[in-house]
Amino acid sequence: MPQASPLEQEPRPGILPPPLRSFPAAQPLMSKVYDIGILPGDGIGDEVVSEAQKVLDAIQSIYGFQTRREHLPYGAEHYLKTGETMPDAAFDRIRQMHAVLFGAIGDPRIEVGKLEFAIIAGMRHRLDLYVNLRPVKLYHESLCPLKGKKPADIDILFLRENTEDAYAGVYGHTKKGTEHEIALQQMVYTRRGTERIVRHAFELALRRGPKPGRPKPMVTLIDKANAVRAQDLWTRTFAEVARDYPGVDTDHAYIDAACMWMVKNPEWFDVAVTTNLFGDIITDLGAMLIGGMGIAASGNIHPGKVSMFEGIHGSAPKYKGTDKASPLATILSMGLLLDHVGEAEAYQELEATVANLIQTGRIRSLRAGDHRCSEIDTMVRDELLERARQRR
Repeated sequence: MPQASPLEQEPRPGILPPPLRSFPAAQPLMSKVYDIGILPGDGIGDEVVSEAQKVLDAIQSIYGFQTRREHLPYGAEHYLKTGETMPDAAFDRIRQMHAVLFGAIGDPRIEVGKLEFAIIAGMRHRLDLYVNLRPVKLYHESLCPLKGKKPADIDILFLRENTEDAYAGVYGHTKKGTEHEIALQQMVYTRRGTERIVRHAFELALRRGPKPGRPKPMVTLIDKANAVRAQDLWTRTFAEVARDYPGVDTDHAYIDAACMWMVKNPEWFDVAVTTNLFGDIITDLGAMLIGGMGIAASGNIHPGKVSMFEGIHGSAPKYKGTDKASPLATILSMGLLLDHVGEAEAYQELEATVANLIQTGRIRSLRAGDHRCSEIDTMVRDELLERARQRR
């Protein structure tokens, strides 16, 4: 990868390009109603989702759409009371919705992985949410730990394949608990699964357009095909799909080099596509470049079908009920949800509002406890309503 100097231009407005319409565009005068599942989950999930819903109340009053919200109780408390993780009937119900807003999952009282695999991985696999969209966008240089990096330098769309790889659930143990124990977990890649996420990355790059100072948008493939030889499937598929998109430049980085470049020259990246495992890891690094897990949003998406949206943070049990967790990751994830169902203008205004609160110093920190969760929510709601009043 060639070395790139920091870009001085202003960042592009909005995390996402004009949307690939998943559902028909909303009509004015409250004529459009979206069915939204509300799944708070565990830990801080309840409070960040609760605050995000208050923001949703404000933004739908401004943009003239409605939501029907259905509470989904699944998580640790439900499991401890009933022995049930997430039943088939819940997935059947979700398939009838437009989207799900999800909080977080995981509880120290329950064995690691039990709820995560049943609920969050359950939705990803059973609803075939093959696109994990994770924007990494810096709103103010004070949030970035890298010296000299500005918002124009960090504006990346990561597309993580979301249904295959080591997370496909093919694993096992033999001679468990003995000195001869063997544990295996398979990395599973299919041509279909690889091609559809790679192609989606190129489509998003086209709609996003080039970064300032570049003639074309660029998609970077991140893999480790030199050591994980099964990922040669990714290398070949990426090259074949790229031929269908002459208006998009391409690049390649092995995952270890990509992590290095994320720290050294994050401005080089535009759109990046990668495997499930590597995407999970590198986007946590990305989150720390923009202020931390408290602002890192994501969408688990099947274009044109019901999809699920969540902050990429965990359940943070020690902050449960303390009003200290940042709700911005969930609020911005809700924005991605709005974009998915066709409310792109509402999403763009929500993102601009959050950015303005950070850039003007009203949101001065994203560290847990520096602002109350409810305080940030109130700032976002009040600013949305004030901006709407000024446009009248």
